Amino acid sequence: MDRQDGHQLPETTLVLMSSDASTSPSSVPGPATDGATSGQRPEPGESFVLLVEDNPINQVVALEFLALMGLKTQLARNGQEALDLCERDAPSLVLMDIQMPGMDGLECARRLREQQAQGRLPRFPILALTAHALDSDVADSLKAGMDEHLTKPLDFLTLRRRLARWLDLPQLND
Repeated sequence: MDRQDGHQLPETTLVLMSSDASTSPSSVPGPATDGATSGQRPEPGESFVLLVEDNPINQVVALEFLALMGLKTQLARNGQEALDLCERDAPSLVLMDIQMPGMDGLECARRLREQQAQGRLPRFPILALTAHALDSDVADSLKAGMDEHLTKPLDFLTLRRRLARWLDLPQLND
């Protein structure tokens, strides 16, 4: 499938790595970042996807997928960074890894939903994006307040279809 600019869409699959993988951030090139942000930095009030992911390889692949979809993004490397970013500028959608150092994705989702219930944040979808695929993992994600549970590895077209349920995505040329 071609993009609107004539480039081929990737047949890439999101790399399956857990947080305890032996790959260290210093040995793997990560995405270019500006503080806790990455990708095309959104203007204030502009819609964007917040990717919450601690693994540098998964960050690069997911951010590239989101950029190919025409989405502006921000990156948080753990749950606390995600909370801080959401308080500054609420995202249109959050893609949340589950297993991260410090505050994990489940606790972060619970805290985001609590802030939304208190009226401190607007409602936005939170989608788990994790290697955890057991029925109990899905149940834990939903119980924590996530709207969907996506499992890695995830290819570009599957991710696009799932995000299209929640966001108005630009059309791709076939």
